[in-house]
Amino acid sequence: MSIFATDRVGTTLHTALDGLSMRQRVIADNIANVNTPGFRASTVQFESSLKAALADGTLTPGTTVAATTPANTPVGANGNNVDLGSETMSAMQSVFQYQLMSRAATDRYTLISTAAGSF
Repeated sequence: MSIFATDRVGTTLHTALDGLSMRQRVIADNIANVNTPGFRASTVQFESSLKAALADGTLTPGTTVAATTPANTPVGANGNNVDLGSETMSAMQSVFQYQLMSRAATDRYTLISTAAGSF
């Protein structure tokens, strides 16, 4: 368990980073299989379950709220449904979201370090 996942904010940031990391891996797998006959793309959803866990107070360190589901994009002639343009845009969006969450975690660590150093 991460030192940052010891309270509600830390657990939320840690869970969001885990979900975004999983999304990046799935998108990379989709892109790598763009020409694989019969390959079916997947997507990762975690935001709604993270929001629900926060709302009802059930989010705890180490719980996984990310879920992989089949993408519902049209299937091509070779049975593959990877849309390279869509996957590329999703990859870019995921990278920006990860950078934002990472920055929030870094800023939080800096604030905690500053506060601890003042005692």
